[in-house]
Amino acid sequence: MRRLLRILVAASIPWALPAQGADLRIGLAADVTSMDPHFLNLAPNINIAWHVFDALTHVDEDARLIPGLAVSWRTIDPTTWEFKLRRGVRFHDGAELTAEDVVFSIERTLKVPNGQLGIFTRRIVAKEIVDPTTLRLKTAAPYAMVPYDLNSVSIVSRKAAVRSGPEDFDSGKAMIGTGPFRFVRFARGDRVELARNDGYWGAQGGKSAAWEKVTFRIVPTDPARLAGLLSGELDAIEQVPTADLPRIRRDARLQTAQKVSWRTIFFHLDQRRDQAPGLTDKAGRSLAGNPFRDIRVRRALSKAINRQAIAERLMDGAAIPAANLVSPPVFGHATDLKPEPYDPEGAKRLLAEAGYPDGFAMTLSATSNRYVNDEQIAQAVAQMLARVGVRARVEALPVSAYLPKGAKGEFAFAMLGWGSFSGDLALRSLVATANADKGFGAFNWSGYSNPRIDELLERAFASVDEKLREALARDAMRLAMRDYAVIPLHHQVTTWAMRKPLAYAPRTDEFTFAHHFRAQ
Repeated sequence: MRRLLRILVAASIPWALPAQGADLRIGLAADVTSMDPHFLNLAPNINIAWHVFDALTHVDEDARLIPGLAVSWRTIDPTTWEFKLRRGVRFHDGAELTAEDVVFSIERTLKVPNGQLGIFTRRIVAKEIVDPTTLRLKTAAPYAMVPYDLNSVSIVSRKAAVRSGPEDFDSGKAMIGTGPFRFVRFARGDRVELARNDGYWGAQGGKSAAWEKVTFRIVPTDPARLAGLLSGELDAIEQVPTADLPRIRRDARLQTAQKVSWRTIFFHLDQRRDQAPGLTDKAGRSLAGNPFRDIRVRRALSKAINRQAIAERLMDGAAIPAANLVSPPVFGHATDLKPEPYDPEGAKRLLAEAGYPDGFAMTLSATSNRYVNDEQIAQAVAQMLARVGVRARVEALPVSAYLPKGAKGEFAFAMLGWGSFSGDLALRSLVATANADKGFGAFNWSGYSNPRIDELLERAFASVDEKLREALARDAMRLAMRDYAVIPLHHQVTTWAMRKPLAYAPRTDEFTFAHHFRAQ
């Protein structure tokens, strides 16, 4: 574990340090599909948004909530939160940030057609601007998660975005934020170019980011991303393929940084429908019912997966077998839950008890360019399932095509990765009974529903007592995991690689922030 948690730095060789004002070129592993921070709730898009925009609350490298555009927040009664804004913050066009911009941004999340960020603001039923730097937000019932939810709401300029849609952000017209970089250009499928904001409020020690210009290159294939780093075309890359780590560590020109991620890789199983897509007997005939509705089948599939082998061999130690939907450092992780032991014979017995002694056939859906070794993991799991009689055909798709299909319910057994501040927030999105008004079940592709879990989550979200809230979150996690609402696989260990003398402070949330790269 210690090896996974430390920053790995190889012995240095003489290199000239990049001068202040140098360019930084970073290779991204997943496509960036929109510049509008209120449109798609996708990590690659959010990563870019954090460079141009800010939120009321930020998180540090360990995913702990810290002040952002708000310097403080408090409850003034059970259903009212008061936020004090940072004074003197200016947008890139010189306009001063006010509470009006914050209210506009909160309301905009609910107005963007097909937008996915409204799940973080629906609980807010009223907004009151006390003065230009004081804002009060009311909820219909006590709700402790407002500061956490607002970390996901980028604050945009009302003046720039009042009549703007996603296309105006892509063109740059509405890309006016308060963040450390100004927007320059978005070339879809190729790159995002940014320029330093010398007036950034968050500059450390009175100094803005070390980089005058930053280019994020979109390089979704692992070999091409590594080749760019080795050739000098890129200065740093994210999501380093685990098989290439030994090679990188031997190269005296390079160094790496690692951290246990908050991202958990797991499988959704369709439990909503009587007939799930792609599920048949081995002759291709439709099954009489949906086997995933039987807990014995869900448990059997979990027992069929050798998590330790995946973590050690396929991930080269850069993964931790999972029994929770959040990793060990994260709030709400239930330490008494242990990863399912590999037990193929037990899996066969359970399948036979459930009425599937000969197994069945299905499609195993996965991304091909989003998570570390995602397609290879899918193939390995398919082979493991075959050993217990379940024939799984792997369908691996680029993330840009994969997520819309998942949202439409086109998958029966599907890989997904998720990162969250806390166990209760992860359960809210992935396992809670779908309820758009509450922001529940936004990514509950399984269609799973358990009223007891919903009740525990509601109680957790209403409590400002952190110990009580964590106890409730852990109870909900135990219920969901013991019911096999989903099948957890592993927690990722994220790796960045860079050319010396660059160094990076690795983040639990996996974001790749240009302003956090420094020359040693």
